[in-house]
Amino acid sequence: MHALDIETPRLRLRPLQEQDAPFILELLNEPAFIANIGDKDVRDLDGARQYIAKGPQASYQQHGHGLLLVELSDDATPVGICGLVKRDCLPHPDIGYAFLERHWGRGYACEAGAACLDHARDVLNIGVVVGITAPHNQGSIRVLEKLGLRYDRLLELPGIEGPSLYFVPAEEK
Repeated sequence: MHALDIETPRLRLRPLQEQDAPFILELLNEPAFIANIGDKDVRDLDGARQYIAKGPQASYQQHGHGLLLVELSDDATPVGICGLVKRDCLPHPDIGYAFLERHWGRGYACEAGAACLDHARDVLNIGVVVGITAPHNQGSIRVLEKLGLRYDRLLELPGIEGPSLYFVPAEEK
């Protein structure tokens, strides 16, 4: 088991690997991903492998955390990604998540997000994790609130088109 492996009653979170490229290609090209998170310009398996290597895998090396693959415990079906993202422009890592639309509405984002926040606190000794989302992304706003984060302010982030809502732990506000 890897230091970043996390298990919940229904889900297993593990570091992304090169063989996860077909799943990443599908996820990053879903209309909701592009509308809510952005177009990562990943159009083929090679692009998906580069995304994994230059994004999550580089983050594991540099920060000791990153986005993880979320799969169902019972049959290892990949359903999304969730984990911590460290941005140079923010003082704390933020919780990131994205799930295939066909798996929405089952509580996976909240379950995986809560497990990542617990892991950040208990294993990685990260005291503060924030959240960001697009102002129009009501589903993501609800997940952040269920995870105990509260809206703090609107901010502009480099590389993200338009303003983002910035969420902090409820006790931080």
